[in-house]
Amino acid sequence: MAIALMKLPYPQDALTPHISAKTLEFHYGKHHAGYVEKLNGLIKGTEMEQESLEGIITQTAKDVSKSTIFNNVAQVWNHSFYWQCMKPDGGGSPAGAIGDKINADFGGYDRFVEQFKSAALSQFGSGWGWLVLKEKKLEIMKTSNADTPIAHGLKPLLTVDVWEHAYYLDYQNKRADYLNIFIKNLVNWDFVDSRLA
Repeated sequence: MAIALMKLPYPQDALTPHISAKTLEFHYGKHHAGYVEKLNGLIKGTEMEQESLEGIITQTAKDVSKSTIFNNVAQVWNHSFYWQCMKPDGGGSPAGAIGDKINADFGGYDRFVEQFKSAALSQFGSGWGWLVLKEKKLEIMKTSNADTPIAHGLKPLLTVDVWEHAYYLDYQNKRADYLNIFIKNLVNWDFVDSRLA
């Protein structure tokens, strides 16, 4: 059974003006779709063809001989997760359980934002910024290239993609501007809250 490219949870122009339809056309339609196509080619005819994305990640994460499969499957999973972390008219300070948990574990929303932006901004080269649950406590982490918290036994709650293809058409080299917009206008706190539950 082939891995399918997930359907975006909104139209390609839904995140404008913060992320343009042109960026989504390339990011989702070329990059994400390309990882799916490559992954399907790599696992065709193997036992992994019947596995979930998470199952393939677990099987390949620590096997250097399967690094090409891991890089593609992790990028498929990371991107599918990233799309759900955003919504039109998102962002801002969250309410509900996730808001309470952020206040308890970071000492307030502003301190969370500061740490989340710092991790994503300081990720050298390509990678991801994450909010994860580790032993019932919220933590910020960053991963390089295709690496994902799932490979480390952690539960991802929120991610921001800091590969240049995620923002370069709209923000050029201004990663900090992209991160500010992501946090203020795009984060889908309802999705993050559902992951916490």
